[in-house]
Amino acid sequence: MKTTLSACLLGAPAVLAFTAGSVHCAETPGHAQPASKAAEPAPSKPASGGKPAAFTPPSADSIPNDEFGKMVKQGEQIFVNTQQNARQYVGNSLNCANCHLDAGRKADASPMWAAYISYPAYRSKNKHVNTFAERLQGCFRFSMNGKAPPLGDTTLVALESYAYWMATGAPVGTKLAGRGYPAVPKPPLPADYARGEKVYAQHCALCHGADGQGQASGSATVFPPLWGPKSFNWGAGMHDIKNAAGFIKANMPLGMGGTLTDQEAWDVATFMDSHERPQDPRFTGSVQETRKKYHDDPTSMYGMTVNGHVLGSK
Repeated sequence: MKTTLSACLLGAPAVLAFTAGSVHCAETPGHAQPASKAAEPAPSKPASGGKPAAFTPPSADSIPNDEFGKMVKQGEQIFVNTQQNARQYVGNSLNCANCHLDAGRKADASPMWAAYISYPAYRSKNKHVNTFAERLQGCFRFSMNGKAPPLGDTTLVALESYAYWMATGAPVGTKLAGRGYPAVPKPPLPADYARGEKVYAQHCALCHGADGQGQASGSATVFPPLWGPKSFNWGAGMHDIKNAAGFIKANMPLGMGGTLTDQEAWDVATFMDSHERPQDPRFTGSVQETRKKYHDDPTSMYGMTVNGHVLGSK
C-alpha cells in the first residue's frame, strides 16, 4: 500500500487496484502500456491432492497479427484504458485494470484467463446461469457504475476476445490456481473501523488521499477513488468486506502482497466499505428491503449504520 509516486509510475505495467490499502499505479495518462511479457502458455498441470491446476497465460507479444488479433488488442486497450475506450458504458472514474491487475494477467487478482474458462456458470447474485458476456455486462453495471453494453456490442466482443486469447491452453471447467481473490480467514478480533482507519492513514492515504477520493492527472485517474460518487457502487463485489480483504491481502502493498496480517486486511477493508458510494442499481426504493434482498450477509455494510449514517441511504 505504501510507496512513492515515482515507484508507482515506473514500476507498474498497468493501472492497478482500487481497493483500500492499495497503491494504484497507472501508465502515463493517454499512454497504454502493453501487458507484461510472459512465457508462452504453459501446459496446465493436472490438479493433484485437490490442489487447483497451475497455468501461465501467453505472452503479450504473441497476440496474432490478423483480424482476430486486432480484436484481441482492442480488448486489451479497453481493459487497460476503459475511460478512453468505453466511456459510454462507464459511470465512474475506474478502469477494468483497477481490479484485475497487470492488464488482467496477475494471479490472485481475478485474472481474466481464469475467469473465461469458468463460464457459463450459475451465479447466486442473479440466480441463473450466466454466460461470460453477461458476466462482463455485470462488471460495467456494478464495478464501473455504468450501463451494460448490449450483447454483440464491439466492446463486449473485444473484451471476450482478449480473455479468450489469454486463456489459450487453459483447461475448460477446471479451477485454476490464482482464480479470483484468495479467501482470508477471519482474524482473531472482529474487524474494526477504528483500527482500519489507522491502517488506511499509514499505508493508503498517500495515494488515495485522506478522503479516499484518489488522485488524477488532468482527466486521467492515477489513483482511483475508494468510495464516493466516482467509485464502484453498492452492487459491486468489492463492497463486500471479505472480497476486499482477499484482494488487499494478496496484492497490497504494491509488489508486497501477503505482508499485511489477516487482521489488518479485514480492518482496512471494513474501513473502506463503511463509506458511502453510488446506490445499488437494483435498489427497490427501501434500503432495508434492498439489503434483505441483495445484501443479507454479515460482511456487507449496505444498510448498516456507521457514525450515525445509514449506508446506502444517500
